[in-house]
Amino acid sequence: MAFKPLLFFSLLLSLSCNNNARSSPDKQKNIVNTQRNLDSKNPYQHIAAVPLPEGYQRVKADSNSFTAWLKTIPLKENKTVYLFDGRPKLNQQAQFAVMDISTGDKNLQQCADAVMRLRAEYLFAQQKFSSIIFTDNEKTSYLFQPPYTRTHFSGYLQQVFGMCGSASLAKQLKPVDHFENIMPGDVLIRGGFPGHAAIVMDVAADSSGNKIFLLAQSYMPAQDIHVLVNPSNDSLSPWYSANEENEKILTPEYLFYKKELKQW
Repeated sequence: MAFKPLLFFSLLLSLSCNNNARSSPDKQKNIVNTQRNLDSKNPYQHIAAVPLPEGYQRVKADSNSFTAWLKTIPLKENKTVYLFDGRPKLNQQAQFAVMDISTGDKNLQQCADAVMRLRAEYLFAQQKFSSIIFTDNEKTSYLFQPPYTRTHFSGYLQQVFGMCGSASLAKQLKPVDHFENIMPGDVLIRGGFPGHAAIVMDVAADSSGNKIFLLAQSYMPAQDIHVLVNPSNDSLSPWYSANEENEKILTPEYLFYKKELKQW
């Protein structure tokens, strides 16, 4: 189906995008972690301010590119991830920082929707209105049309979030041939019901050509878009290595494979 009726939402809420369900003891621990993070502060004002490991430099980008725009996204001082209804998310251990971008007041801006939101916001800021187009799972196109106002844009996104998702976005995006070519704006995505998606926010490289990258996600229920920690490498976190031989990319709440990397 090409849309997300309320019944489908109820089913997905029970399934979630998550392929790593947590046990009850973990949930109890996360209740404590949630309370702890209510007072946690983020010192970095935007994506480009997230510190790099020694010896790395951010990849260069044209000032009008999606890559450059992503680096300017502001980060909240408060590190708590909130759901669309204002409640704090149960698991507060997945995020390094939280983006200062509206989630809306409906359970719509979930994982793939957050990726589409960032892409659309960039094109809107560049006034590339004719390029703001998304397709649903039956390949019906949704083009942003006049009037090109913020109010109309918000309404358009609500429609897109209701009609499109990870399954359709995975079809719309193009595969990346080699994972080492990863760039900001690329998307790790597994299309499905449920599926999941995380967007590459930033990439850096050292003098040997080794690359690292930042990931961000929304989730289910709809929640603040947040930069992810790296649960497999505390010393590198929040950065992930692009050069490891392992074909798996373990994020705090999902397991991706390198072959699932796609681009616009």
